[in-house]
Amino acid sequence: MVSPEKLSLSVVIIAKNEALNLPRCLASVQGWVAEVVVALNDTTDDSEALAKKSGATVRHLPWQGYRDTKNAALALATHSWVLSLDADEEVSSALRVSLVGFFARPDREQFAGARFPRKVWFVDRWITHGDWYPDYSLRLLHRDRARWGGDKFVHEKVECTGPVATLSGDLHHYSFPTLASHVAKINPFADLFVQQQQARGRKFSVLAAVFRPCWRFFRAYVLKLGFLDGYSGFYIAHATAFGAFVRYSRLYEAEKAKGPIV
Repeated sequence: MVSPEKLSLSVVIIAKNEALNLPRCLASVQGWVAEVVVALNDTTDDSEALAKKSGATVRHLPWQGYRDTKNAALALATHSWVLSLDADEEVSSALRVSLVGFFARPDREQFAGARFPRKVWFVDRWITHGDWYPDYSLRLLHRDRARWGGDKFVHEKVECTGPVATLSGDLHHYSFPTLASHVAKINPFADLFVQQQQARGRKFSVLAAVFRPCWRFFRAYVLKLGFLDGYSGFYIAHATAFGAFVRYSRLYEAEKAKGPIV
């Protein structure tokens, strides 16, 4: 049985070599949820020992892409309600209060899931404008009425059969502790983008390669008030535009790399 102080909730975390981030994530849910499951993928660091030390259940799963791996991890939970987290995320105290309040609602079971804002810590500050905030994320889901869907390669998302509640309180995201860590992710995401576009049969477009980065910068920095986040807001808007430019350029490269027809 679940103690009265703990929510009837499984927290599921997928991770690969996340020993630096896992303790913070695990500490944010320790003591008030019924179960924590850490699903590891080809991990060679101390992640398993750290997870077990916190009282979490550890399982090992092969990597099948974000969508399918998260669904496999979801199946490891023993409770109907699941909070899906990444290792570099943290449940804030405000979000914890909202989750406790949600589980106290008499109409809770009419929902298939719940979403809440996610806030990114970038270099030295929280980002509260632009493309990165509020970034509502649907992470609380009922296993009978929701699962991970979307594209196999990238941009996985929870698909629900039923209404979705909106909660207050931020999910903290420590995805980019340095500029180098942010730049390092541009090419891996470009790889996934190329795979996605080719799987859909889509071709390179000069118009998209030129105008989409410009639009991404204008939307993030001007329309979504990214300039209010100071230099960090300018960097993020510019880097987001550059990332889009790299992705479309990589698609161009992939099509031309086949070589000339003889």
